[in-house]
Parts: sequence; structure tokens; C-alpha cells
Amino acid sequence: MAKNIVLKIIEKQSEIMTNKSWNVLVTGGAGYIGSHTVLELLEADFEVVVIDNLSNAYKGNDDIKPECLLRVEKLTNRKIIFVQCDVTNLDELQKVFEKYKFHSVIHFAALKAVGESCEKPLEYYKTNVCGTLNLLKVMREFNVKCFIYSSSATVYGIPEKLPLVEDMKTGDCTNPYGKTKYMVEEILKDLCISDKTWSVISLRYFNPVGAHSSGLIGEDPNGIPNNLMPYIAQVSVGKREILYVYGNDYDTPDGTGIRDYIHITDLAMGHVKAMIYQKIRNFTGFKVFNLGTGKGYSVLEVIQAFEKASGQNIPYKIIERRPGDISVSYADASLANKELGWQATKNIDNMCLDTWRWQQNNPNGYKSS
Repeated sequence: MAKNIVLKIIEKQSEIMTNKSWNVLVTGGAGYIGSHTVLELLEADFEVVVIDNLSNAYKGNDDIKPECLLRVEKLTNRKIIFVQCDVTNLDELQKVFEKYKFHSVIHFAALKAVGESCEKPLEYYKTNVCGTLNLLKVMREFNVKCFIYSSSATVYGIPEKLPLVEDMKTGDCTNPYGKTKYMVEEILKDLCISDKTWSVISLRYFNPVGAHSSGLIGEDPNGIPNNLMPYIAQVSVGKREILYVYGNDYDTPDGTGIRDYIHITDLAMGHVKAMIYQKIRNFTGFKVFNLGTGKGYSVLEVIQAFEKASGQNIPYKIIERRPGDISVSYADASLANKELGWQATKNIDNMCLDTWRWQQNNPNGYKSS
């Protein structure tokens, strides 16, 4: 009961305090998760600077900002400072910190596909580990020590039991992508031990899907989608002929992999809640939170839910498993609820409806604008 009272006080304080003097750097802010989080940060009245190397974001030749950020500005009636910058370039990062003053950093900039990481491990280690080291070095140089890290459930490896809880063993990862996330978490732990003034929250999230309810922003991957939902969405509008399902021989009820899917808006709000937690409590140290729904859906169940939401038939073909995939993964997110006052509010039907609205309105993604 006492903790609930504390959370209510925190919520009230966060409403009273103005965030317009709280400047946040969002790396990878033109990506799928980044752009939705930028929107929620602006709605919560934070000031935002976005850096992105545009490896997975569309910017027209005449635009000064990526299309997704222009749409976020339209939705929020707020302006975003954007700088094209790659976190693997130390000089570029230093120039950004020289020009702008930051209180917090949310770090999304990373390569993120499990299958691709098995094919291109060096690229993943360079961007995800070396890029993060560059960012932390520059943050230390400019005395910016509030950090929210975009981590992943892949750090748990093959689950010993379910649901996954934050204090479970990590590190026995099945793919290079997961290993990069685990390595960075270990670096962050050591950093916080060496310097007690750092405030680091690592958010381990599961499978982000969906789109903003307006249908104006959503997931627009370059090339062939590496994740299930955007692939289904592209099949639904005829952009792709068929969905490939990787394996139907897993130890699950229908043989396909089960994952904890979380709506992108819920996930974005988790970052806002984490930042408010840091800001109000003056938290220092290293802390981890799972962000998920606590419920898993198989690939075939997601296909069925999307067909229901869209009224479209989704043809699919079963092929071999992808390297690095596991059978089942879903979260226990009760710690985020207790400490951050956060919980997922949207179900699989909401996720599919919002994805369908986005894809229907933007059959070619942001390029259709």
C-alpha cells in the first residue's frame, strides 16, 4: 500500500513539474521505436533532440528531417531538433554534445534483427557495442549521466522457466544480437559500480508491434522486413506475395514460436515512465525492467488475429527455422508496474488493428507521402 501511495505522489509531482527545461537526446530517434517514443516525450512536455544515421528511416531529398519526425511534429504541434549522426563516429557525437545541453539520453541506435546478426556479426558488434561505448564516453566527458538503454529479452537466452523475470540469469544468448545487448548491459553495470553518480535504466522489451492510433506513424523497414508483423502487413496490402513462417516443429501447441508482443505505444510510454522515475527519485545505479504483456502468442495466432483485424487473407508457407530463434518467450512485467507505475494497456487485437490502419494508409511506408 505504501508503495502505491509513493507512486501516486510521483505521478502527481510529474504533472506539476514542467519538463520543458529537461532536454533529452534520443539516439536512433527516427526509427520505429524511437519515433513513437519521441512523440510520447513531446506529449509529456520534454524537449527532444534526435540523432539518427538514417540507415532505417526515410528522408525525402528536399526534407531537412525524416518523414516520421515531420509527422510527429504534426501530431504534437511541437518542433524536434534533428541531426544526422552515426553513433560509431566519435567526432560527430562530440559536436552534438558541444552544441546542445542534455539532461538525459535514451539510446535506441542499434542494429536489431536476430537472423541478420548471425550473418553479419561484425556489423552488429561495431554498431551495438562500439557505438554505445562512444556514446557513453561522450556523455561522461560532458557530465550527462542519466541513461535509458534499449535492451532486449534476448539477453535471457533459452529460458530456464517462464515467465521471464529480471533477476534471472542472462548471457547464454543464442545469437549475436542478443550478445551485443548482454555485453552492453554488463558494461553499464561496471560503469555504475565505478561511478556512483550514473543513473542507468535498461529496458528489456519483447516484441514491439503496432502503430500510432492516428495511422500517421508506424513501422517502415528498409528492404525485406526481419520481423513478423511488418511482413504480415506488407503481405496484407499486396506488397509481398506470401509470408514465410520459420519452423513449425517447436515445442508449442501449434508448432510455431511463441512471443510476447507489446504495442509500440505502450512500449514508448515505458521510456517516459522510466525517465520520470529517474527525474523525480534522483535514482542512481543500474536497474532493469521488463516491458511486455505477460502473454505469448504463436506465429499462427498472430496471423489469425491480423486476418480478423484486416479482413484480408494472409497466405503463408512453412520453411526451415532461422538460426538463433527460441521456442517460447514472454515476460513478467510486474516490477515495471510496481516501480514505474507502467503496464501494457493494449492487446493483440489493438496491435493488429493499428498495424493494419498504418499499412492501409501507407502501403509504401513513408515514401508514399
